[in-house]
Amino acid sequence: MELILDHVNHSYGDVEVLNDISLSVGSGEIVCIVGPSGCGKSTLLRILGGLEKPDAGAALIAGDPPADSLNPLTYVFQDFALLPWRTVEGNISLVLEDHSVRKDKARAIITDVLARTKLSEFANAWPRQLSGGMKQRVAIARALSVNPAVMLMDEPLSALDSQTRELLMDDLIELWGQVGFSACYITHNLAEAVRLGHRIVMLSRRPGKIREIVDIDIPLNERINHPAETAAIQRRLWEAMRDEARAADRELSDVA
Repeated sequence: MELILDHVNHSYGDVEVLNDISLSVGSGEIVCIVGPSGCGKSTLLRILGGLEKPDAGAALIAGDPPADSLNPLTYVFQDFALLPWRTVEGNISLVLEDHSVRKDKARAIITDVLARTKLSEFANAWPRQLSGGMKQRVAIARALSVNPAVMLMDEPLSALDSQTRELLMDDLIELWGQVGFSACYITHNLAEAVRLGHRIVMLSRRPGKIREIVDIDIPLNERINHPAETAAIQRRLWEAMRDEARAADRELSDVA
């Protein structure tokens, strides 16, 4: 299944947020969206997920989701969104309950995603007992449990400290090697985008337009062994967006 934005424009009142955005997220591909603050990254994700309708253009789905997909599109948020009165297992089972999955099948799914996300020994733990990184693993396991065609990830690591972020990037790369999931991944962190993205889409400052699309040919699991090449890509991205990021920061400060 492929997600497509076709010449999308969107405004909030008199403020134009996105201008003529055309891009796709293909099967088994992680597309990272980067750009200055306020450039419309999260709006783009909401339009892709059908939570907002663009003023012009279209958000399209081409092809069929996996036959056993319970939810073709699913979100992973920055704030984990775990229910504190449910255990790790209970938080994952919640989305399966919405689909009336048989208990034996739900048990098999939960066992599988707990193992894939290295959470098996924490199945009965409460969210309050978990670190930020562990909470985000639970959110990812919950998303995987419905076997989505595409995960829509809105800055999922930005609330974590740098060490935990590095560990979770390793985990996501390992998980992609196992599952081959597709994702549209919003981030303000260029190092994160270069580590995780098969393609990086750079937006301009508001209104967000596509300035550049960067394809990275180095396999995900080998990028850590190519620091010079990945650093060069990151530096190129930053040099391309530095002035606009500075202007966007001044613009936001003036508004505040």
